Amino acid sequence: MILKRTLSGLAALAAILTAAPAAAQETPVAIGISGWTGFAPLTLAKEAGLFKKLGLDVSIKKIPQKDRHLAIASGDIQCAATTVETWVVWNANGVATTQIFQLDKSYGADGMVVKPGITKIAELKGKTMAADAPGTAGYFGLAWILKKNGMSVKDVKVVNMGPQPAANAMIAGTDGIDGAMTYEPYLSAVRAKPEAGKIIATTLDYPMVMDTFGCTPKFLKENPKAAQALADGYFAALDMIKADPKKSFEIMGADVKQSGEAFEKSQAYLRWQDKAANQKFFAGEHGQFSKEAADLLLEIGIIKQIPDLKALADTSFIK
Repeated sequence: MILKRTLSGLAALAAILTAAPAAAQETPVAIGISGWTGFAPLTLAKEAGLFKKLGLDVSIKKIPQKDRHLAIASGDIQCAATTVETWVVWNANGVATTQIFQLDKSYGADGMVVKPGITKIAELKGKTMAADAPGTAGYFGLAWILKKNGMSVKDVKVVNMGPQPAANAMIAGTDGIDGAMTYEPYLSAVRAKPEAGKIIATTLDYPMVMDTFGCTPKFLKENPKAAQALADGYFAALDMIKADPKKSFEIMGADVKQSGEAFEKSQAYLRWQDKAANQKFFAGEHGQFSKEAADLLLEIGIIKQIPDLKALADTSFIK
């Protein structure tokens, strides 16, 4: 009996030791994102086991955009998803990061919502706008739209609110808030309540929201295979969405407390970018937009100097 137990124990130990190298091969990586619909394929890649199959042990952390660079600087996360101009801000402020693939482009998924009595953007002068903190997509979007209409953020009073509370403030008819910047899935909540406000501008009118995925230069240098797996996992998630949309929408929707059907509607306002779209984007548009965005960020005082824009992306993982 003792011999049998000993042999059983040795067999169990051998099984653990045999399995150990396989587990050790999985590279741990922590990613910072928000509940933005465009980032959802990253969640799908994790939940559906696509990252795991590629040798990654991925943890996804929901971190507000205004704090994501702090998490990178502290080492709490190694990679993140955010808008193109935000990488300019982070690098200009000493948080070294490199974009490695594009996630999505907004086609009406980000927008400016105003009270029913406001009929045009010029009427916002002197009004109070809810927008996320300086250095975020919401604040940048507000500045971008105002500039395109001959105004600046100095022409309005900005109250800092994240995309979800900003949308909620409009729906609730909060006194003193004349308009807000928000995005999907929260923008759809405003669409459903036209009496609370109207969408006066979106990225269909002002195409300036495009998201990319990036990591610290240190992580990329030390883990090139893991970086490639992150890109491949994202593209695999896009393939899964095409092959099994119902299951994919349910998984992605659950992460932001939406039904699969509701998530499907909200994702209709953006376009996830496959490998071919990535290659085209980084071949020209990325650099052009980064330059225009950097000039505006400098103008409104978000950055003190423009970083080396050519060093902000590494396209070797999308070839």
